[in-house]
Formats: sequence, structure tokens, C-alpha cells
Amino acid sequence: MFELIVVIIFFWLLIRAVGFACRLTWGMAKVAAGILMVLALPLLLVCLLFAGGILLLLPLGMIAMAAGITKACIRI
Repeated sequence: MFELIVVIIFFWLLIRAVGFACRLTWGMAKVAAGILMVLALPLLLVCLLFAGGILLLLPLGMIAMAAGITKACIRI
């Protein structure tokens, strides 16, 4: 059940981070957020298949950082 909740939150945050990144012009924030988003999905799959448990929060934190970086750089 914990894995399902983490995956749902992960994809919700991923969609938010991509939406923020689309509104952001090119710069270091967009590059950093892009790298975090690209690395987080394979890490989520590895944690789901091999580790599980509390390690699932690592890719979730990476996506949250990407969303936070991009949201801090745009004005809504």
C-alpha cells in the first residue's frame, strides 16, 4: 500500500514539475530540475523492484526538489 501511495504522489509531483519547467525559461534552474526529473524515474523503478520501504522516498524527494526549484523561479 505504501508503494502505491508513493507512486501516485511521485507521478503527481512529476506532472507538476514538468508543468513548471515548461513555463520557465532556460537557465540553471531548468537544467537542474531536468536532471533531477530524468534521474528520479529510473531510481523509482529500482527502488520499487529491489529496495522498497523507506528508500522509495528518495526519488519522491528528488521530484519534490525539482518542483520546488522551478516553482521558486517562476511568478504565478
